[in-house]
Amino acid sequence: MCGICGVVSVGGLRQPEAARLRTKAMLLALSHRGPDAVGMDASKSAVLGVTRLSIRGGDDGLQPIIDEKSGVVAVCNGEIDNHRELRRWLEDRGRPVQQATDVAVIPGMYLELGKAFAEKLIGAFAIAVWDPRERRLTLVRDRAGERPLFFSQTDDDIVFATEIASLVSACKLPVTFDNTALQRYLQFGLFASPTSPFTNIRKVPPGGIVQIDTSGIRHSTYWRWNNVEMAKQKPSLDAFDKIFRNAVRRQSDVDVDFGLFLSGGLDSSLVSAVTRSLYPERTLNAYTLRFKVESFDEGNFAESVATSLKLKPVPVWVQPDDLPKALSLLIKTVGEPLADPAWIPTALLAHRAAQDVPMALVGEGADEIFGGYPTYIGAGIAERSASLPAWLRAVIRRMVESLPVSEKKISISYLLKRFVQGAELSGMARHELWMSNITPVILVRLGISPCISCAPKAESGLLLDQVQRWDLESFLAEGLLTKADRASMSSALELRSPFLDESVMAFAAGLPAADRVQNFSTKIFLKNYALRYLSKSIVHRRKRGLSVPIGHWLRGSLHEWAAAALSNPRLEQIGLRTSVAIELLTEHCKHRADHARALWTLIVLSKWLNWAAQETVCGNVIQSNRMSM
Repeated sequence: MCGICGVVSVGGLRQPEAARLRTKAMLLALSHRGPDAVGMDASKSAVLGVTRLSIRGGDDGLQPIIDEKSGVVAVCNGEIDNHRELRRWLEDRGRPVQQATDVAVIPGMYLELGKAFAEKLIGAFAIAVWDPRERRLTLVRDRAGERPLFFSQTDDDIVFATEIASLVSACKLPVTFDNTALQRYLQFGLFASPTSPFTNIRKVPPGGIVQIDTSGIRHSTYWRWNNVEMAKQKPSLDAFDKIFRNAVRRQSDVDVDFGLFLSGGLDSSLVSAVTRSLYPERTLNAYTLRFKVESFDEGNFAESVATSLKLKPVPVWVQPDDLPKALSLLIKTVGEPLADPAWIPTALLAHRAAQDVPMALVGEGADEIFGGYPTYIGAGIAERSASLPAWLRAVIRRMVESLPVSEKKISISYLLKRFVQGAELSGMARHELWMSNITPVILVRLGISPCISCAPKAESGLLLDQVQRWDLESFLAEGLLTKADRASMSSALELRSPFLDESVMAFAAGLPAADRVQNFSTKIFLKNYALRYLSKSIVHRRKRGLSVPIGHWLRGSLHEWAAAALSNPRLEQIGLRTSVAIELLTEHCKHRADHARALWTLIVLSKWLNWAAQETVCGNVIQSNRMSM
């Protein structure tokens, strides 16, 4: 794992020394991602840099990687898990790779295959390749979107970097707000590719390639999860066991010690169990978040799993007072807002783990590809309930809406209220509402126009397939994986998820619906498989996920801090009614409604706007560009 950046001019740098200085400033801003080494290569047309976290290759893993004959230069943030096979493939073609590090195969692969080289790579990576022969910059992002890559085109050159802050703060890049993207953030809590908070900073999409040369900017896709199109077939537990064990083995084939993030739920427990089976004698730490709000704390379950697998449990307790300072620091470090309350606890967990290891395996991605979310159950129920008489549906809705607000984690009342809000909608529109941080009704109260549906309109086939792919491409890639990357790399800790290995995703794409969701049960196949490694009590325990008691804390010790953030005049300057934001906080504190997700989304935006005003040259834009009805 690393931080990468660069300044490139397809026509030749007009101010090469200025480009070097900009790149050095960006490298300094990315130092938290790569404390082990810094590298930079400068030519007449390009300056590429990298801050390195050493996972593979040891002292032989320095970047940039340069092909001396062609002058092709590459930098990579991440890991190439199949580098051994690619190394042999290149050697057979007369391109022996001298460096031991996994990313050393990239220039040779590019020279052999052009932009199609991305299709041959397995791993989590963001790559930039500069080809001086063609004066062409190629940017590539891994299939699931585990690693980020942003870029911007100015009058004279292209700048790219792993994080927005290194472009905006360090590179002094002039920016303007992208109001449409900010509206989407308010509704969904994230920025879908290729958007960012700024109009002139774009993000390379998951499975995407961006090529820039004298003919302009070209976008293409080398991979998309094909679960919608793929024919379904009865899955084999034995076949999957081989695939998943190979995925865990590939991702743990590193030159450093590593640990595990363990919640006690199915996904992280399964990764931990398979890892233990592959390394029966290895000392493995299991890092677990703990909360003093009982219904949110899963520490006892995680400790039970750790004990059964002979892992060393390492608890990390999270207090409400941790949030204000940590949020401001994270925003300053990465330069973008993210409305997942688990962002800060994950950062605290990573900070503790980084004291022991530079890498940890996690369970991200299993819910999306194996069908684990309650919304997948709700989709089936909603389809059936649509046949009920309208008067009966109205009665049910009134009964559900009268249920008292609960502070428990993922309470039944919360799920039912979300269900009836979208029950009258159809297909993807209903799913989008269920997944909203701020519902369209609340957005209108705040003075913001809800987003037009972002779901594909032309796709046909099973609704379950469609919503799973949408979740993979949006909420996983730009939400959960963004959280994991920014939180962990703020402490130079690399996170890897075996569920997002290409072979695992390909297997899951062919699962019949009945092996994913049946009635009120989810992840049918994965649970059957997990029984090979885990007890029934863990496999069939009610899904809880990583949730944070933010609703409870906003009614308690974080109330004044939240009220101050929601009163921020900068929210008014982009067209948001702060008086309504305060009303939402009051309704929440008086248990009239559960507005925790909406309030946290607004608080994060408020804190990010403060950063933007201090670190960018967009002050006038804040005054002039308003998101309005």
